[in-house]
Parts: sequence; structure tokens; C-alpha cells
Amino acid sequence: MGAMLKVLVVGGAGYIGSHMVKRLAQSNCQVVTLDNLSKGHADAVHHGELVVGDMADRPLLDRLLSQHRFDAVMHFAALIEVGESMRDPGRYYRNNVADSLALIDALRDHGVERLIFSSTAAIFGEPQYTPIDEDHPKLPINPYGRSKLIIEHVLEDYERAYGLRSIRLRYFNAAGADPDGKLGERHDPETHLIPLVLQAAAGRRADIAVFGRDYDTPDGTCVRDYVHVSDLCEAHWLALQCLLDGRHGGSFNLGNGEGFSVQEVIDSARRVTGRAITQREAERRPGDPARLVADARRARKELGWAPQRSALDTLIADAWTWESRQR
Repeated sequence: MGAMLKVLVVGGAGYIGSHMVKRLAQSNCQVVTLDNLSKGHADAVHHGELVVGDMADRPLLDRLLSQHRFDAVMHFAALIEVGESMRDPGRYYRNNVADSLALIDALRDHGVERLIFSSTAAIFGEPQYTPIDEDHPKLPINPYGRSKLIIEHVLEDYERAYGLRSIRLRYFNAAGADPDGKLGERHDPETHLIPLVLQAAAGRRADIAVFGRDYDTPDGTCVRDYVHVSDLCEAHWLALQCLLDGRHGGSFNLGNGEGFSVQEVIDSARRVTGRAITQREAERRPGDPARLVADARRARKELGWAPQRSALDTLIADAWTWESRQR
């Protein structure tokens, strides 16, 4: 491509989106971030232009899409908390489905032909076998997972009918932080294991709860597939190249292909930080599968994706650099 690539990152002030903005800028792309800052942070957008607004604001989208000829759009602007989706499904269907549809229709109307969509392992529901490949049955068990699966179907239909090509990337557990320590996880409230463990290491919380120790796993604690946020961004970059090469859209599972247990994460955090971390035993949480691990061979084969920073101690060391800077 001779001309500079121009990419719209929707939700680019959030955790993964802000890392993606940096990754695109490093490849000399012109980046515009659209974020309503309901969950994101303006100071996390280190490159390009930040437009504060909503992806369902059609006049704003019309202005943005007329002003810029975007080569592609990346959509990170979803609500992501499973528990909250159970308590307030309406909010999840409005934001993740209705507002996404407003964005997708605007892209179609303005002739944008390439979209990369953040999906999730939650579309699969309870694993029927593991590791989970792309063809695993999709039976989500919460409104969050259902809202993401609906948009996956929408995008498949839109590609067939309207030629809007999209790649759906299904993250397992995004983790870690930018290796230079300038970006990281800042969810409020924080629900993700690694930042919670590191907050306990830093003395910002008293202890870390281990929800259940009687699962059918080697040490009895739940196993999850953690993938470094930088590796996720690399997958988005490769997906973008794929669409720029004129290839069809598709869906890809993104994970390490091996899981780490809750106990292994805590032990690694103790090693990496050199701090004592108090853990307490708690009851199992409803709906927590024993093991969630991705089969990511399709992404490796078709996108050429090869995770570089997803070893557990590396993930935790990068997250600890970020956590240490927060104090």
C-alpha cells in the first residue's frame, strides 16, 4: 500500500483498544479513536485524534465517515462484564447489539468494506470439549456472550449481502500490559484475575479470593487461557493485512492454546513480584467452567499469528510494571 492507512478504532480509549491505537501508530497508520469514555480513559489514547462520542450517534458517524476515507474500522466498544450482563441484560443488548448495529449500518452506507470485531470465548458457553476450536457449538449462557454472538451472525450476513468483509476475533482471557509500562488494565470495578492478584501483591487489596478448589483440574482451581494484550493487537494487525489483501472475512479463536490455573497465576505473581500474597478460599461461582482453553491453530495457520509475550511470567511481569506505575 503506497498511501498511509487510515483506521477508525471504536473503543480505542479502553484496555485493548488503547494498545491497538499504539500498535497502529507504530506501523505509521493514521488513527482516529471514537470512544464515549463510559469505560475508557482519554489519557490512554497516546496517538492520533480522539473523538469523544457514541458509536450509535448517526450524525457524528456521518461526519466522521465523510471527513475521512477509512481503510478499515476496528470495533472494541462493548460492555464486557458477565455478571453485570445477567443483572442488566437490557444495557448489554442496547450497547453491544443495537449500538453496534447502528455503527455497522453507517459503515455500510459510507462504503467502508473492512471491519475487525472483538468477539469473545463467551459465545461458546460451557465447553463440550477442550481445547475449543472455531467449530465448537455456540451456546452462550449469559447476555454478554449472546450479544457478541448476535453481532457475529449480523456480520456474516452483511458480508454475504452487502460485501462488508469482517474478521471476528474471539479472545479468551486478555491479560498483561504494554511492555513499556505506559498502558495497562484499568477496569472499574476490576474483575480480572491478574490485576486483582497484583493489587493484592501491591497492598491495594487485603487478599485474593480463590473461588472453588474442587474442579477437575490438576490443582483443583479453574484453568483459563491468558493471552497477552500485545499478542492480541498483533492478531488484529494480521487480520487487517488479510482484509487489505482482498481475502474474505472469518472467525478466529485467540488464546495460548494452554491454560493456567488460578493457583498457577497466584504462584507466578509471588515469583515475579517477590511479595507475599494472601489468598482465601471461597465458594465456587455459578457458571464458572473448570477449564477454558482455546485451539488457536487456525489463527496461526491462516493469519500467521505467533504469540510472543504470553508466557505466564512475562504476562505478569508486564502487568506488574503497569501496576507499580499506578501507585
